[in-house]
Formats: sequence, structure tokens, C-alpha cells
Amino acid sequence: MKSRSTRRRVALALAALLGSTVVAGVQVVSAAGAGSTVAVQYRTSASTSTADQSEPWLKVRNTGSSAVQLSQVKVRYYFKADSASATYRFACSWAVKGCANITGTFGTLSHPTATADRYLEIGFTSGAGSLEPGADTGDMQLRFYQSNWQPLNQADDYSFSASQSAYADWAEVTAQLAGSTVWGTAPEGNDPGDPTDPTDPPGGGGQTLFDDFDYASSSDPSLSAHGWNVRSNSGGPGVPGATWDPSKVTFASTSGNSVMNLQTSTAGSAETTRQTEVLTRSMKFKNGTYAARVKFSDAPTSGPDGDHLVQTFFTINDLKAPMADDYSEYDFEYLPNGGWGESGSILYTTSWETYNPDPWNAVNQHTEARQSFAGWHDLVFTIDDSDIKYYIDGRLFGTHDAQYLPERPMSINFNQWLIDLAGQSSTAPRSYDEQVDFVLHVKDQVLTPAQVTAKVSAYRAAGTTFVDDVPAP
Repeated sequence: MKSRSTRRRVALALAALLGSTVVAGVQVVSAAGAGSTVAVQYRTSASTSTADQSEPWLKVRNTGSSAVQLSQVKVRYYFKADSASATYRFACSWAVKGCANITGTFGTLSHPTATADRYLEIGFTSGAGSLEPGADTGDMQLRFYQSNWQPLNQADDYSFSASQSAYADWAEVTAQLAGSTVWGTAPEGNDPGDPTDPTDPPGGGGQTLFDDFDYASSSDPSLSAHGWNVRSNSGGPGVPGATWDPSKVTFASTSGNSVMNLQTSTAGSAETTRQTEVLTRSMKFKNGTYAARVKFSDAPTSGPDGDHLVQTFFTINDLKAPMADDYSEYDFEYLPNGGWGESGSILYTTSWETYNPDPWNAVNQHTEARQSFAGWHDLVFTIDDSDIKYYIDGRLFGTHDAQYLPERPMSINFNQWLIDLAGQSSTAPRSYDEQVDFVLHVKDQVLTPAQVTAKVSAYRAAGTTFVDDVPAP
């Protein structure tokens, strides 16, 4: 890959040939410049120097001669943080393309300037579709604010202009198309296409789902907007007749991070049993890296212990017919009190080829450990074209064969449920908690556990609580 100095020489030579200009060491490609395919227009509805939130409203316009897939476009708005420790949150108030199809993530510049040390990067999901030549996205009424809701100072922000009350082309934001910068001027030394850019994940790029589970409740509209379903419909797995109860999925702050809590409770009967599950609505996840930080529990939060409990993190698609060969499932399952013929604590990782529910017949490969796993654990599994690898707390736990690789994309799931009511015969109420700190998927890339940790840390340092640019299948 070209060094920074080589990249500058190429930019200067191209500018001389094509008549574009170079400002502060970064090539400026105008809407009419060579190779330009998109332009970005900007206006603001919050024009005061100090505001409760910054409101960069944007349009992306196709200036080329062929259609542009918006999922390949990234736009950056640059600003100066109000303090070194400040964190920010992104929101979309309204958009012609639909707010659910627009993502916003924050990054830290590797070369801070007097007017910029952070940026907001706007991306698009596949649901945003494409732009034909000459078309634009229409309004994207975007905003961001400090996480503590303190006023922010816009006057020193690189991309801000108080006088920009109507849309116009704006070179103080940049746009990339398929990884190449095609519009705008970044602050000095911060070309968004630079290979040392801090948003590049360890091991390269990749379309990513990251969620820090920073929500108010299971009915928070953002939870659904971000693609999650909190289960309420009946059916297995678990105790027949039990209820899947969305109200038992809650969110709280633990050690400075927001965590999702799944509670399962019972008083010894199907009617009193409440189970919990949270899953992505979309089955779009296949090869790549999956990671979550999960807290398993050996004991109930209240009441007598002993129930045959299952606490999980897994991916799965639907079984279209008994023994269908395109079924896929990859599980972390912790049984603190045994079950399925086991009498003590046991953790399974299982890769599934297929199964027949009745009579039961399973084709899978598993790895197990008979010990307590109570407490927080970093769970990672990777899928490439050769095998499936499972890691716990940075150590390889099991490797499963190519026979069990997925044929179709899957959803990402967390659930907690009771196998049966045989583990504890008491009718006294009891409840169990499973907690989830974050979830991460990087499409088509195998990351090490250390790279997973670095990527999650980078998101949190930038104040990013959610991103999903994994395309639909």
C-alpha cells in the first residue's frame, strides 16, 4: 500500500494533469473533477455557535454517468471535541431514504488540527438502494450531541458553517465511494482513505455490526430500528407452555457500560415460567467473526437454585425440512446446573449440519468443558471457508470441521430458557440473569480475539454505540 508521501506525489501529479487543486496536502476533487462520482451538499438548522446539538443536514448527489450503490458511500463531517473525554451520540430525525437505512459512527483523527479531532461518518445500509445519475438522496436531517447533554461549541468545528441555511455543495465534508475519496477536503493530514485511518479494523476493512446495547428498555424504538426483535411469540425451545416475556429484557449501566439483561424466572410450573430471547430480524450473517461479552450465572438472583437453565449466544437459520442440508447453527450454551443428561456445570460449543426434531436425530460437532463459567467472558467464534473456531477469553476452545460450514446466512441470537422443570421441584419463585455487554460481527473477516478487543475499544473511545453496514443477502 502506498505511503503517505507517495500518495501526496500522486495527488499533485494528478492535479497538475487535470486542473484540480490541492489544499493542505489533500487532493480536492470537485463535482466536475476527474473521476468524481458523488458530491455532498450541506446545510444546518442549528446555526448558533453554542447549541444543545449539532445538526448537519446532508444530501448525497450522483454526479457520474452510472448508478451508485449508497451502501458503498461514506460521508465524513469533521468537528472539534468539546473536551478530550467527551463522547457523542448520533441520531437521525428524518430522511427521505429512511433513518433505519442511515448509520452514524464517530471516529478520532490520527492528526488533530485546531478545528478537528473527531468526525461523524455517515453510511448507508443496503436498504437505502442506489442513486441514478443526477439523482440525490433528498434530505438527511441528522444530528449529534454530547452523551451528557451538555451544550457543545460548533464555532471551531471544521465542517460547520453558521451561514449555510440552504443546501449547497460543501467541500468541508468528504465522501468516499468504494473506499476511494471522491469528494471534499479533509483536515490537514487526515485523508479518510489513508491506510492508517483509525476506523480501519485490525486485519483490514469489513462490513460490521456493532451494538453496545445502550437502550432504555425492551420497547425502546431504537432497539427495533437497529434490527433487533425481542421475542414474545410462543413455542420452543424450553418448557412447553412457558411465556417468552419482553418485559424481562432490561438495560442498565454496569462499570460505565450499558448492558442488556435477560431474566428467566419460574415458580415450578409452565404457567409461571418466563423466558427471554433477543435476536436480529434479518438473517444476513454468514462467514466472518462473531463476538460478544457475556456474563453467565451459576446461581439465581433470588429463590432456590437447581433449575436446568440454558444461557446462550448463537447464530441460526430456519430448518426448512427435517434433515435439510442448508440448515446452520453455531452455539455457545452454558448449563450451570446441568441438563440433557449432565448433572453439573457444563459449557458447549456446537456447530450444526442439520437435525430431525421427531424422532430426534442430530448431525453436529461439539466441544465441551465441565466446569463453572460464572462471570463475564469474551466469546468469539470465526467462520471461514475451512473451519469454525471457538474462543473463550482469548483462548482457542474448539475447532470444528468444514462439513459444518454454513450454506445460508443466519440471525444473531441471545436467549435464556429452562430445558425442563425437573432440576428443582420447589414452587418457590426464583429468577436467573444472563447479561450481554456488546455484540460484534465483521463480515468475511477472521479477527483474532485481541483484534476484536481493539475494535470494540476503538468504537467506545469514539463514542460509537451502534453501527450496522452489513448488507442484506
